[in-house]
Amino acid sequence: MTTPTNADALAALWLPYTANRQFKAEPRVIARGEGMYYYDPQGRQLLDGLAGLWCSLAGHGRKEISSAVAKQIHELDFAPTFQFAHPTVIELAGRIAAMAPATLDHVFFCNSGSEAADTALKIALAYWRAKGQAQRTKLIGRVRGYHGTNFGGMSVGGIANNRKAFGTMLPNVDHLPTTYDRSKQAFTKGDPDYGAHFADALEDMVALHGDTIAAVIVEPMAGSTGVLPPPKGYLQRLRQICDKHGILLIFDEVITAFGRMGTATAAERYKVTPDMITFAKGVTNGAIPMGGVIATKTIYDAFSQKDDWQIELFHGYTYSGHPVAAAAALATLNVYRDENLFERGRQIEQWLEEAVHRLKGAPLVADIRNCGAAAAIDIEPAPGAPGKRGHDAIRRAFFDEGIVLRVGGDTIALGPALIAEQSHIERLVDGVDRVLRRLA
Repeated sequence: MTTPTNADALAALWLPYTANRQFKAEPRVIARGEGMYYYDPQGRQLLDGLAGLWCSLAGHGRKEISSAVAKQIHELDFAPTFQFAHPTVIELAGRIAAMAPATLDHVFFCNSGSEAADTALKIALAYWRAKGQAQRTKLIGRVRGYHGTNFGGMSVGGIANNRKAFGTMLPNVDHLPTTYDRSKQAFTKGDPDYGAHFADALEDMVALHGDTIAAVIVEPMAGSTGVLPPPKGYLQRLRQICDKHGILLIFDEVITAFGRMGTATAAERYKVTPDMITFAKGVTNGAIPMGGVIATKTIYDAFSQKDDWQIELFHGYTYSGHPVAAAAALATLNVYRDENLFERGRQIEQWLEEAVHRLKGAPLVADIRNCGAAAAIDIEPAPGAPGKRGHDAIRRAFFDEGIVLRVGGDTIALGPALIAEQSHIERLVDGVDRVLRRLA
């Protein structure tokens, strides 16, 4: 076997959600991480503006987590969770259930947010069949929603570019309208006053589809599409309509759980309890892939079989509740607890809101939004080339400002780790300002 050169190895790499040809002409390589910073192979410091990919909420290089991972991998590198369990995953299930709203008390593990979304959708469909209402097969997502890239989550998702190349989606899917209306909500600080009525579209769907709707899945704050905060009263109204018509409500909290909203979950922040919560990303601080679904006892009990030896739910993954991932998650939850990082998210929310809205009036800025410890800046697209300015913003931030940004189309997203200081927020936003002035 020959050893490839660096050029050959780079040529072999196919990156997700990336303009690969341009990247390989001008690679942006990250070699190390510590605290709020990444470092490239030459040692240049890079401020991380999105906590990895919304996931490294306690910052990078946490020795508490890596030590727990090393200990676990020596003690038990793998154990199946089909018909077996191990102490670490048992403890973790209890910790996550205790963190969730009171009625959500059963945890099913998987390996990513995409798998968590598909797991929740499958549980919803199987739940209604177990309850003798097998006609409930319709799943409702939302325009501009993001629930990962597996076929279930992609089907209920509502981001066009994530769908249009892949042909037929799942059948029996419909979509609520987006909660975003720039003409009424532009430059709102926090949750907009306008838009609770967008939830009423679910009543129209019930009128159309009758009692065939199994579940509605929404992000409390839609992150990947560009930080769309929920309008005031929207989530409460959605819960009321679901209760009225016996529809399960699923919150996709892959981005919002574990302190991003200043609370353990967005459900806690908004005082709206869904029937299921999906989680991933921050559960292990991004150190090891892990995801899951938290469900109510009512849902869990519906799968009980006549004989206690029978399998209840024919679903799962080889690495569900992997012992090393579970050890990383327990260590991560300890860090969040010991450093009060959920509460600290509220302070970062204030700093970020104040700083990011100063960009109003900067070149190309079309709108600014913030929610929890997250914010987004919409920039005017280049004529005839939507997405190009967003792509150029990543490059200029990395090479000129020493900042790692995330963009979706022509939207710049900011979501710093919960260990950020005000100085980090100021540097981040000032860097974005300079990038925008170069792009104009």
